[in-house]
Amino acid sequence: MKRFLRLLILLLVRLLGWPSIQRARRRALRGRTRPARILLLRPDHLGDLILTTPVLQAMRDEAPDAELTLMVGPWSREIVERHPALNQVLTCAFPGFQRAPQGALAPYKLLFKTARQLRRADFDLAINLRPDFWWGAALLYLAAIPQRVGYALAPGEPFLSQALPFPPVEHATVSNLRLASAGLLALNYQPLAEPFTPESYPVRFTPTVEELTWANIRLRAEGIAEDAQLIVISPGSGGAVKLWRSAAWAKCAHILCTTLTVSGQARILLTGSPAERSLVEEVARGIPEGATIVTDASIGQLAALLACATCLLTVDNGPGHIAAAQQTPGVYLFGPTDPRIFGPWDSSTRHTLLSSTQPCPGCPMIPCGRLDWSPEELDAHPCVRVISEELVLAATEKLLGLGQVYKN
Repeated sequence: MKRFLRLLILLLVRLLGWPSIQRARRRALRGRTRPARILLLRPDHLGDLILTTPVLQAMRDEAPDAELTLMVGPWSREIVERHPALNQVLTCAFPGFQRAPQGALAPYKLLFKTARQLRRADFDLAINLRPDFWWGAALLYLAAIPQRVGYALAPGEPFLSQALPFPPVEHATVSNLRLASAGLLALNYQPLAEPFTPESYPVRFTPTVEELTWANIRLRAEGIAEDAQLIVISPGSGGAVKLWRSAAWAKCAHILCTTLTVSGQARILLTGSPAERSLVEEVARGIPEGATIVTDASIGQLAALLACATCLLTVDNGPGHIAAAQQTPGVYLFGPTDPRIFGPWDSSTRHTLLSSTQPCPGCPMIPCGRLDWSPEELDAHPCVRVISEELVLAATEKLLGLGQVYKN
């Protein structure tokens, strides 16, 4: 029933949007008497938005006269609202990304409402930066934007004016830069220079002076000295299947504290969102030496804390990408998601990516890419949880330049 309803709505979108698209095309052919207006669409959460920041600066560099607007979910606004390349940030509670249940018709009501709002802005180009986001492609079509660029994935492909072949395995930032380059060409700007590398197109999220001051005051208030080895652990994630074992985090923290005490003070800082407080506290209870807990920081304050860290231990989550933007070394644990696509956008050796190598029962491969397992299904899909403490400690040892810190 749900699939039939979506097909019916998609057909309705095609029919209702067709006359407006034709009028928009005719206006585009007459040429512009004002700067180009470009809309970028990215519905995702923190990590994906960090990986999108190279696109923003690249488009500003190639189209300095354009009016550049980014539409994101309210959950990610803080990541991009300070970015100097943007003229405007819009928010939309994109369906499927709210991590909350919705009524069957709610996504389609929002689709038509948001399209009416965007139509008034008279955009010349829109880029759907989420490859499989058919709702976004339909939105751009209904908004009567003449140039609509995205990847050729069903069922969104028919709503695009230019659909690029989707590469099966390519870093998300590279995929976004390809779309940006095609969009610039569509408006007669120069395409982006290749190859797309982290050096040429770096990620960007910089904490303010006030946020850095806040971090230093917070750390001193917790009794953490400036010369301490500050090891940050960020155990949470929006997808439960991406989590590691709380006891394993605690064990690694304990061993690192014990080992580092020989050469200097080691302190553990556990971070997470307010919703992850119980998970963070569970990890903290297993650390005999104790740990500092911070779950009340803003995104900018978290970036400032991570900038102060010696290293970060984490799973595939937003804080990991925020830390990479601060050039903080990290150990990242992956399972259902592919680190070649979603790992830090960084060609240095400051990060170590560990991946589960055993497919879960019923999964055809690892990584499988699926995150929406129900709580009842999680036990049958251990993914990240099978990664051993030995591997994590060995990787951390290498980053910190220690001797062996783990023994059976």
